[in-house]
Amino acid sequence: MIRKLFLGIDGGGTKTHFVVVDSDGNPLAAHEGPGSYHVELGIEGLRQVLFDGMAAVLAQAAIDASALTYAFFGLPAYGEDSEAQPLLDDIPAPLLGHRRYRCGNDMICAWAGSLGGQAGINIVAGTGSIGYGERRGRSARAGGWGEIFGDEGSAYWIAVQALNVFSRMSDGRLARGPLHGILRAELEVVADLEICARVLNAHSRERIAAMAPLVARAARQGDIGAMRIFDEAARELAELVEAVRRALLFEPDEPVPVSYSGGVFEAGTLILDPLRRHLAYQSASYKFRPPMLTPSLGAAIYAAKLADEPFSAAAMQRLASIAC
Repeated sequence: MIRKLFLGIDGGGTKTHFVVVDSDGNPLAAHEGPGSYHVELGIEGLRQVLFDGMAAVLAQAAIDASALTYAFFGLPAYGEDSEAQPLLDDIPAPLLGHRRYRCGNDMICAWAGSLGGQAGINIVAGTGSIGYGERRGRSARAGGWGEIFGDEGSAYWIAVQALNVFSRMSDGRLARGPLHGILRAELEVVADLEICARVLNAHSRERIAAMAPLVARAARQGDIGAMRIFDEAARELAELVEAVRRALLFEPDEPVPVSYSGGVFEAGTLILDPLRRHLAYQSASYKFRPPMLTPSLGAAIYAAKLADEPFSAAAMQRLASIAC
């Protein structure tokens, strides 16, 4: 049998991951490039990121694009702008030299990686947040509305809630806990009000989101406000999962596999324990599990699925064992 080769691309705001995997479940090459958020980069900037990353990963695999059976491009904000979508859809064709590919939202990569492409729901909580699932030919998403009026439970949202708690501690509206001192030290402010300039003058989605680990540090030191933020983040994420469950028409007693991905979950039990609790409150049918594979490998799994060449059980086991 001729070995099939699949290219998976998992885009993101700060990084883009490229992988080539064969049909036996062997990763042949991997490359990490800069972010691929076209809203900030523009279409031409995105084209260059994809061109450079594909060139690197294909060279590492010692193949050219014509050898690929199929490719999946998971791109942030895909499907959220009807004017941009046809432009995004056309980018890969000249880079690959064929049209054996599909573009989609990067949430699909996370779902396919976490659950191995099987029915269920994945929750992403990184810079932003979104829930996505598939079941019996149906797909559904919830969240992903952006940081201005959405992205609840994301790293950005956690950081903004922490800044609010800081302001309340500074005013005396809340008792001061470790969070107050941690933010003062990390942002290098002498007077509390200086934090306004530090945040507003350097404002960006990614920089604000990067403060979330400081909130986790404060929570581990016993800060009640920080711990409440993580509990509320978990409640928001559980509500995203519940919305997707309803949209996918799971039966009331049908088991619902749920997994997760994204930097917020690096906080470990601070977010995972309350998320389990809030999911259990929503439904006893949820089967919470750690992610099986990375989103980039999920992109390759999805490429195989789109090509009607899904990975065998043995290939999935091999891929999981190698990835671990």
